[in-house]
Amino acid sequence: RRISEFRIARAKKETPEKPVPLTLEDLFKKIEKGQTKELTIIVKADVNGSVEVLKDLLPTLSTDQVKINVLQASTGNVTEADVILASATGAIIIGYNVKVPAKIQDIAKNEKVEIRLYKIIYQLTDDLKKAVAGMLEPVIKETYLGRAVVKKIFNITKVGTVLGCQVIDGKIVRNAEAKVIRDSQLVYQTRVSSLKHLKENVNEVKKDAECGLGLEKSQDIQPGDIIEVFVWEKVRPA
Repeated sequence: RRISEFRIARAKKETPEKPVPLTLEDLFKKIEKGQTKELTIIVKADVNGSVEVLKDLLPTLSTDQVKINVLQASTGNVTEADVILASATGAIIIGYNVKVPAKIQDIAKNEKVEIRLYKIIYQLTDDLKKAVAGMLEPVIKETYLGRAVVKKIFNITKVGTVLGCQVIDGKIVRNAEAKVIRDSQLVYQTRVSSLKHLKENVNEVKKDAECGLGLEKSQDIQPGDIIEVFVWEKVRPA
């Protein structure tokens, strides 16, 4: 038994600690404190040509204070494997002309992995330069509020389409931004235009309660669809 306990203790001691999650916002602060000397990046891009350009370009943005290291570069949308690798290595994920499925966004939130998406290369490189120099502008971040599942669909004269929903997580908030998700894929994005509970107009409905929900756009809705709501928040650099 003592031998077994000794092996367990030694294994725990030898197991490397999981890196602390890093974001571009707090990069400069950690550089100043001497807490980091390297920014590790996982690159995802739409085509091989873009992958090769970014793989060669990003390390050239390194400075005397911080080295930029491209851990992995590949084509395609961001995957669960990318997020898990980033979580294990303390990397951030940079995407160029790619998407992040709703399921992968959830995993990234749980793993505290930052994913930044770009459509123009100079904006990507500009952000990295500013982060290293401590001049990164505030970013607009998506703050998740909750989810509801569509149970029934009602087409009401002079009112329009009302969705009979049940809140399955968090809360649904009137005027919040909304995503319509089907089979873990984003169908489209809109806004919660009306919200009722027990025939009363309300500002929010919490988990497990039923509600009548109106969307600004509701042209393609099916029973079983998920309505995920969120707000945009401006986050200042750390």
